[in-house]
Amino acid sequence: MATTFLTAEWRKLALANYVIDPKILEKYVPKGTELDIWEGKCFVSLVGFRFLNTKVKGIKVPFHVNFDEVNLRFYVKYLDGNEWKRGVVFIKEIVPKPVLSFVARTLYGEPYHTHPMKHEWKETEKERFVSYSWKTSDWNHFSVNAALKSVSINEGSEEEFITEHYWGYTKRSETKTSIYEVTHPRWEVYPVHSHSIQTNFEEVYGADFAILNTLVPNSVFLAEGSETSVKSGKKIR
Repeated sequence: MATTFLTAEWRKLALANYVIDPKILEKYVPKGTELDIWEGKCFVSLVGFRFLNTKVKGIKVPFHVNFDEVNLRFYVKYLDGNEWKRGVVFIKEIVPKPVLSFVARTLYGEPYHTHPMKHEWKETEKERFVSYSWKTSDWNHFSVNAALKSVSINEGSEEEFITEHYWGYTKRSETKTSIYEVTHPRWEVYPVHSHSIQTNFEEVYGADFAILNTLVPNSVFLAEGSETSVKSGKKIR
């Protein structure tokens, strides 16, 4: 049985979900998995959120307890016996601390990178504002204005598809794939009133994703998040 490696709260997850040509993702799909398609659509998601109360093996690491992350991810599934394990693959995960990148790359092989980051959360009488920013050659931004009150995710909805993936897959090589489990309760979402994305996708994520500079997201939503645990990883057969 896998042990728990990390626990944290993932909070105020802003997600922008783009429909792209599956051929763009083919070379990133880990061995043994296949793209997880929803209603004929292949998604990549830009996701910004906060890690809070982070513990590694039950221990808080000083100066690495609360921090931002922004990632670009897509969705796959793996048939383990008779069970489909639906999960995500990360193109790049950005965090503000080099130690975080080092640990994630070393232990999990995840594509973590370190850049200056900042966030802003605020509320007015009518709505909440959530913003995440990260600096490459210039500052990139992703922000949403959303309702104050969260609502349940509808069964069979796009929000359910995007959030209900409980496995992480890492392409270690052309023939090796690792898997780890992520556990959390079902999330609620805040209906989004408006959003702004000012990101150089080509510079941040590579030429394959330059197309996102001109695409309009199929959906944008804000999830409250929850307490989350990440299990230790293993290789799949």
